[in-house]
Amino acid sequence: MGLSLNFHAPMTVTGATTPIQLPLSTRGAEIVDTRGQAVLLRGVNWFGIETEMQAPHGLWLRDYKEMLAQIRSLGYNTIRLPYSVQSLRADSIAGVDFSIGSNRELEGKTPLEVMDLVIQEAERQGLLILLDSHRLNNQRIPELWYGDGFTEADWIDTWTMLARRYRNQHNVIGADLKNEPYGRASWGTGDRDTDWRLAAERAGNAILEVNPDWLIVVEGVQNNVPGQRLADHWQGGNLEGVKNYPVRLSAPRKLVYSPHEYGAGVFNQPWFSESNFPDNLYTRWETGFHYIATQRIAPILVGEFGGRQVDTESKEGIWQRQFVDYLNDNNLGFTYWSWNPNSDDTGGILQDDWQTVDAPKQELLNQLLEDATSTSGLEPSPDLPSDLPSGDRPSSNSSSSSASPRSFSSNPTSRPAVASASGSLTANSLVQSDWDTGFCVSFRVTNQGNANTANWRLLFEMEDAAITQSWNGSFSPTGSAYEVIPPDWATTIQPDQSVDLGFCANKLGDGYMPRQIRIVERTN
Repeated sequence: MGLSLNFHAPMTVTGATTPIQLPLSTRGAEIVDTRGQAVLLRGVNWFGIETEMQAPHGLWLRDYKEMLAQIRSLGYNTIRLPYSVQSLRADSIAGVDFSIGSNRELEGKTPLEVMDLVIQEAERQGLLILLDSHRLNNQRIPELWYGDGFTEADWIDTWTMLARRYRNQHNVIGADLKNEPYGRASWGTGDRDTDWRLAAERAGNAILEVNPDWLIVVEGVQNNVPGQRLADHWQGGNLEGVKNYPVRLSAPRKLVYSPHEYGAGVFNQPWFSESNFPDNLYTRWETGFHYIATQRIAPILVGEFGGRQVDTESKEGIWQRQFVDYLNDNNLGFTYWSWNPNSDDTGGILQDDWQTVDAPKQELLNQLLEDATSTSGLEPSPDLPSDLPSGDRPSSNSSSSSASPRSFSSNPTSRPAVASASGSLTANSLVQSDWDTGFCVSFRVTNQGNANTANWRLLFEMEDAAITQSWNGSFSPTGSAYEVIPPDWATTIQPDQSVDLGFCANKLGDGYMPRQIRIVERTN
């Protein structure tokens, strides 16, 4: 069954009827293996290496190998793994509890060496990896492929370094060249400084010269496309320019286009308020990116979509359900944003304990995963357990709240919660993890009254600590006093519903724990 391929021995992949093999290439609108069998990539984004922690998030609570096993157990076959140029040049990581299981292997490692270990374990567990140049520095997503103290040469050199480093790593399948070009980024203008299409060609061809096996994944822009038909797009979502200005690679059958798509929970775009919503979405999707697949120009891989709501009434829930149906009907690959629960505007597949699955969200995505394992998951090593314990899978009786579709269950090793109350609201705090140099704390705010609450704030005192990462709230310090403002979706809490928020911080002394936790509220 084997084939001798450019840089590595053949890698057998589990197929629907016959084995399929890496590396991948394209044929019309399909991604295919070396035998020409269609492959569907259906995965998740697990972020963190591109942040100031410079390591995948959640490892302050979980063993990284267990995290990968859980991803696979749910039926996903691909991880889009974001990084920043800055992080891969750094020499240390943060936010990892090295006392947890296999995390001890990460101690003393650089971010790049951590990436090595995650990728190697992903291969052992049967997972493909798509690398994603998400940021240049560790703080923000730049509008262009250069800036924030980095040049185009820095960006391309990082890619060629990775292409060379992983050309014998069978499960690394490609390069998502740059996350979400926006602002001044253009397509088809011919301006070397802003034309993303030309930059993608330069980077893509440089990568293929080093590693001809990789797929080259090119996202869209936001605007600035000559003759574009839609007035506006999501950042990275505008691929209208491909029709007249396609990306030209030295190996055309390695090219994949990748839009990002979101709902009103991320930003209430004008099209969510049009009278023909949600029917108007289908024209937008076909015009913005799917015509590329319809006309068999190249495959479409949706690199990001996601949101907190999956119900049938909210704008975001309606959008998300319609888009899942669209992906299913058109056999489109995707990597869901995100695996992490600490994506402020979308939440994640995991809840805030980094263990429990958001069951309604996973149930929706299961429509796309029924055939994913049988179409494109690496054959795991024989010694890999075939499944996780039942406690690591979504429970049929899990519930979600209308304020935040996530529930909280404490990690067995976490410290006990501390509770405070104000009126109908109660706040429970829990130290989720505490290691030598840092710690993570979560808060759960619950409405125990009979009426909606609004404009609430969480207040606490904290000394000897510096917050490095937070979720579901804006943490503003004044001296040792902190005020936490919830995001818009969480300002109103209905009776018997809860909102989860929290942070991780570096320790600056012994008095680092939050204290005097209290809530300020008003009733509608």
